[in-house]
Amino acid sequence: MDSDRIVIRRAASLHGEVVVPGAKNSVLKLMAATLLADGVYRLSNVPAIADVTIMSDLLAAIGVSTSFNGDGSITMTNHGNIVPVAPYELVERIRASINVLGPLLGRCGHVKLSLPGGDDFGSRPIDMHLKGLEAIGATFEMHHGYVEATAERLHGADITLEFPSVGATENILTAAIHAKGTTIIDNAAREPEITDLCAMLTSMGADIEGAGSSTLAVHGVEPGSLRATDHAVVADRIQAATYLAAVAVSGGEVVLRGARADHMDMLLRRFADMGVTVTSTGDGLAVFADQRLRSIDVATLPYPGIATDYKPLIVTMLSVADGVGIVTENLYPGRVPLRGGTAATRRRHSHRRSSRSRPRRVAVERSTGARARHSRRRRTCCRRACRRGRDGGQRCASRRSRLRRSRRSPGWYWRRHRAGIGPTTERSEEGPR
Repeated sequence: MDSDRIVIRRAASLHGEVVVPGAKNSVLKLMAATLLADGVYRLSNVPAIADVTIMSDLLAAIGVSTSFNGDGSITMTNHGNIVPVAPYELVERIRASINVLGPLLGRCGHVKLSLPGGDDFGSRPIDMHLKGLEAIGATFEMHHGYVEATAERLHGADITLEFPSVGATENILTAAIHAKGTTIIDNAAREPEITDLCAMLTSMGADIEGAGSSTLAVHGVEPGSLRATDHAVVADRIQAATYLAAVAVSGGEVVLRGARADHMDMLLRRFADMGVTVTSTGDGLAVFADQRLRSIDVATLPYPGIATDYKPLIVTMLSVADGVGIVTENLYPGRVPLRGGTAATRRRHSHRRSSRSRPRRVAVERSTGARARHSRRRRTCCRRACRRGRDGGQRCASRRSRLRRSRRSPGWYWRRHRAGIGPTTERSEEGPR
């Protein structure tokens, strides 16, 4: 088997139990929050993923050491020797590196870091991060791919986000912990990971109101008043949804230990519409599927709507469901690009404008086993010739190329094409010029 692909063969339906680990989108932000106060932190329910290692390397370069305990927990030590400079070679490897901006700015008053890297599935600018931090007293300069922020003392302000950005909410929240006065964040992100961050900051001594709502009020505390703490990372709702989708496609009955229904309310309702049975247990969820799925229409939206991370799972489920389902991507049109037709699914694309981006609408129909059609480019030239197979398609491409280079009328080449004269045949002197 090639090393660059994974081949999956269905054997039987799924049965058993699986433990849902901590959320990647939460643990990385919690690790960055340890920059705010000296001391020893212990984070439990930490997922064993590469991003945790990369973030630990980044924090080590800044001044926080990390040790992995082997029981799903990590111990982080902030000795107080913080260097507010994030190396480029580490920042470019992970998108969550931008989350050191708020804590370092709030504690040190000066930060220098390069623009963050991460997954490539569309534009994700940090302009809302910078505008929000500027509102509470920070100034920014950009040069040679680096962002340099300074602030003598941050102050409270009323901030309204243009979009409920998770990253912008987290950076403004952590920077405002030591700001003078009260900072109000309207249209704040409401994801469970934001609530988890607020819970850890509160246990450290921060004064935050409205966690889990669209309005956050951060009452600044004096520098040096925060303390280290222990915290359990919230369960990963994206990974739990992945297990749910696997059972829905393959059938069976599986118990997800640690999964939380209140973090996936909208998704579970849509899964129920497709024919998947999900019930809450004492410490997780039980999912059951024994019939073919039904198609639905889904649009991705900020939390508590359907998260954009769920889209690949829903498209997979729709590919084996009865009927046609429409999936509209409103947040990141570049996530999981779907182009052309395959023997498994036929997809159609259309675009419309949005205040944030151009949403991508994908229609997915269950496969009937029919042979895949030729591409649109090949059909536009000559439908009859394209039906002949590969050679016909090559002749079509050759004809288009000749039309671009010659002044002969299209009808003249069309007649020669219908007669079966190939592109290498000597041109006849007959025909109109």
